[in-house]
Amino acid sequence: MRTAYSVETVRHAEAQLMARLPEGALMQRAAAGLAAACADLLGRVYGARVVLLVGSGDNGGDTLFAGTRLARRGAGVTAVLLAPHRTHPAGLAALLAAGGRIADDPFEVLAAADLVLDGITGIGGHGGLRPDAVPVARAARGSNAVVVAVDLPSGIEADTGEVRGEALRADTTVTFGTYKPGLLVDPAKEYTGSVRLVGIGIEEHLPSVPDLEALQHADVARMLPLPAAESDKYRRGVVGIVAGSARYPGAAVLAVAGALRGGAGAARYVGPAADAVIARFPETLVHAGPPGRAGRVQAWVVGPGIGEDGDAVREVLASDVPVLVDADGLRLLDAAAVRDRAAPTLMTPHAGEAAALLGVAREEVESARLASVRELAVRFGATVLLKGSTTLVADADGRRSPVRVNPMGTPWLATAGSGDVLSGLAGSLLAAGLDARDAGSAAAYLHGLAARLRVARGVPITASEVAATLPDAWRDVRE
Repeated sequence: MRTAYSVETVRHAEAQLMARLPEGALMQRAAAGLAAACADLLGRVYGARVVLLVGSGDNGGDTLFAGTRLARRGAGVTAVLLAPHRTHPAGLAALLAAGGRIADDPFEVLAAADLVLDGITGIGGHGGLRPDAVPVARAARGSNAVVVAVDLPSGIEADTGEVRGEALRADTTVTFGTYKPGLLVDPAKEYTGSVRLVGIGIEEHLPSVPDLEALQHADVARMLPLPAAESDKYRRGVVGIVAGSARYPGAAVLAVAGALRGGAGAARYVGPAADAVIARFPETLVHAGPPGRAGRVQAWVVGPGIGEDGDAVREVLASDVPVLVDADGLRLLDAAAVRDRAAPTLMTPHAGEAAALLGVAREEVESARLASVRELAVRFGATVLLKGSTTLVADADGRRSPVRVNPMGTPWLATAGSGDVLSGLAGSLLAAGLDARDAGSAAAYLHGLAARLRVARGVPITASEVAATLPDAWRDVRE
């Protein structure tokens, strides 16, 4: 599992470590890891043309000391000083002593560079690049050089993943000690390129509970339900699906498709699209409704394609089992009814639906995804899965549990019906006994992985094809 910590937490851990180390030792560790990563990217250091974009403070110091190490190996290293009167003095002295130089014309050296180190701002930067840094950053990005961000791309918000002004897009980011939330959450994630984590010794000083975590294959494999010797369909879990309408029968079919591949013992469909569902999945248990008369379930999914059936939403929310609410169900949702539930609730909005629930513009949700998912979870007293370029899952307890970020997201999932499949899949995991946070996180991971596996076969994908590939995703994570 990859974990990310806030700037405040990282600085506290660094302070604890620095109290035990000689002065400057921590910066040298960071510089050594950064220089090694740059050497790997260059392939051949001797004769390479390296440009350092140097801001003030420790981030600039890391950059200068890394440049010093590259200069000692024969690289031609030139520093562009963006805060000349606040440049790290020891770092600059070391670079000059190793044969590095200060640029007279930043744009001339950038045009000829093989590699550019972005050390303009560090983890404490806010509000995008300063106006005087923008032309230099644009020249770096417009060159043929590989751009390497030092700790994080300059201009992004480390704690939130927001981009509040101009930022420098990197090809690679070398981050120190731990991931920062902005490296994992869009829109900032779009600026990071590939991310390399360099250990500097602060790990033992970080708290056990991070601010953000990203699951990996082994984490998901441990969550997935497996039948025991005495299992039957009820012990494995029955998921109820309230979806579809005369106008959107396909939503019912896709939600059931996701549910049947999610690990539960059976799917019980309730709604007007029973004929379409049975035609595709004859193993489905069907009922005309209402949900309360459909039979035993261990979890409900309500909302995909139901139109204006607010009675079904209210009846499902009144049940004593976990409930997933998606799509039309979110529009018909009563916040008080969700907060009053004793059983878990998992809400799965996309950015537009989240914006409507919060009463803000969609752009506000998309630019501040982390804050939005946390606010929704607290406001509704529910677990919230915010779909999008980086899907996030937040618990109702706010900041006491890490927000989960899905590393398997892919733009290929931006296709009609994809969310219906995800709802059924997550609902099936709820019925199988996973808590809402794990069910949402594992479902998002498998959903994204299935899409990636499908794309790897060289074909465009539909939601039906993603659902059909879910068994391959299960097998992939378990192997």
